[in-house]
Formats: sequence, structure tokens, C-alpha cells
Amino acid sequence: MDIGAPIRNLGPVEMAALKEKILSFDDDVWREEDIRQKKFNDVHYDTESLILIFCDHDDWPNIDVVKGRSWERLADIAIPLMHSIIADHYPNGGTIIRAMAAKLKAGKHIDTHTDQHPSFHHGHRIHIPITTNNKVRFMIDGRPQKMEIGQAYEINNQKRHGVINKGDEDRINFIFDYVPSPAN
Repeated sequence: MDIGAPIRNLGPVEMAALKEKILSFDDDVWREEDIRQKKFNDVHYDTESLILIFCDHDDWPNIDVVKGRSWERLADIAIPLMHSIIADHYPNGGTIIRAMAAKLKAGKHIDTHTDQHPSFHHGHRIHIPITTNNKVRFMIDGRPQKMEIGQAYEINNQKRHGVINKGDEDRINFIFDYVPSPAN
């Protein structure tokens, strides 16, 4: 969604339990689902994901939101956190259409792009950094944006954005998309 700025800091969030749980999974769990890598291969080929929910948006605005393999692993921690952020910053009555932990592997990148599907024009894209390092560059509209662990951010995915991880450690963000009710 075009939020009128490249990024908006939503403030501190209590994400220690989510971080601990996400970091407990081994590489095999991270490679179980590759829907993002297949659907958005031109951008996300260097990423891995733990999918809680994802939507089939081929018939937008009619969507089917489905649970991913990591629903059972993360929902009990992630759902209350997402609902807390929504309650503090967005109108009630919408739908979370995507939720996942996304890993950008060390030394890799996400090409600069603009999210094109109409669902991205209507949804708020929220990032919660889980791990990062000082060699990660999250670029939005040609400028680096620092995301700190313990904070939540909404990004303007209608601006060109991409990520470079030149560090030796993976960068992991928990990401979810919230689409407000059409009435709001």
C-alpha cells in the first residue's frame, strides 16, 4: 500500500517468544514450502519461508486464505502479536491475507522491485525484524532503511524496494499483510 512515505515505524513490539520459536527451526523446516519462491521467483529465489497463511489471489478480490505448514508451529505466538499491532494502528474488520517468517540468506539479495498484484495496493505490509546484521541494506525508493529488532514497521511496497545481505548471518523478518475491510 502506498502509505505516503517509504517506511513507517509502528513502535516497539514484544517479539521475544516469536523470535525464539522461529530460531528453533532447522534448515529442513525452512525448505518445506517454496510457494513464494515459485510464485515470485524473479525476486525471492534467495529466500526461504515459514508460511503461516498465504492467499490464492488469482481471482482478486475473491481470495482463499489457506494455512501453511508452519501454522501449527507459529500461530499461537504470531496471531496475538499481529492482532495487537492491528488493534494499535489499523481499523478493525480486515483480513490478514499473508503471514510468514522470511529468511534472506547470508550473502544474498532480493532484487529491487515494486509489488504489482492488486492485493499489495490494498494491504498494509508489516515487517517485524527477527535477526539482522550491520551489512543488511533494506532499500526503499533508493534510500537505505534501518529496521531494528524489537520494532515493527510498515513498508511502502508501492515504492521500489529490495534487500542486500552482505553479512555472514541470515536476515529474518516476520512479515504479514493486513487488508482493511472495504467499509473502512
